Amino acid sequence: MATGRTHRPATRSRGIPEATVARLPLYLRALTALSERSVPTVSSEELAAAAGVNSAKLRKDFSYLGSYGTRGVGYDVEYLVYQISRELGLTQDWPVVIVGIGNLGAALANYGGFASRGFRVAALIDADPAMAGKPVAGIPVQHTDDLEKIIDDNGVSIGVIATPAGAAQQVCDRLVAAGVTSILNFAPTVLSVPDGVDVRKVDLSIELQILAFHEQRKAGEEAAGESAAVPLAPKESGKGPDGDVPAVMPA
Repeated sequence: MATGRTHRPATRSRGIPEATVARLPLYLRALTALSERSVPTVSSEELAAAAGVNSAKLRKDFSYLGSYGTRGVGYDVEYLVYQISRELGLTQDWPVVIVGIGNLGAALANYGGFASRGFRVAALIDADPAMAGKPVAGIPVQHTDDLEKIIDDNGVSIGVIATPAGAAQQVCDRLVAAGVTSILNFAPTVLSVPDGVDVRKVDLSIELQILAFHEQRKAGEEAAGESAAVPLAPKESGKGPDGDVPAVMPA
């Protein structure tokens, strides 16, 4: 089976927009669920709803793949699974290394979805000598001193960084120098990489902060709605008890 070093997805060469590429995994996830339920065909409306997009956008995305469906029938589920998997490069084996085997790195190593989606965890790497040789998810952890050899021996082109922020850039530099051209970064920092290296950042704290913003806005809208529903008190005349002098004089 081919490894990540020998083949790369054809999305860029075929001119598929990045926004469309970002939605292809959503379609694939929805289609895989349909396939597991032995659903043979699906309409654009049904698939769009399952993927969380509108049907017009879905049809436009699929036109880049050369897949237009059949009027009155819809899309062939199994064929679309194959077509999107091929476009994403998931019909081949992609060896991946995870660097930083703390709580997050160990959780990623134990994630069972990698293998079913075309990814193989080839190695787990950590800077702590006490971790060396310890099995995590059935894979012995290796020391960062051997990072370059591990990358070369396994033909790795995708690296996952799950280290503390302070170590992430150095790890990134070493991965790139060893031949890694795609990096998934879980460290809470922005990485600097040369042209030709793709970085995807996953920052859970940022996602939570965005949700907090929306929660605050919703709370504000609810409070504003409640205020609007309260009847206004009668307007006072501004006159004092005698009817001709303000009750409270301005300072």
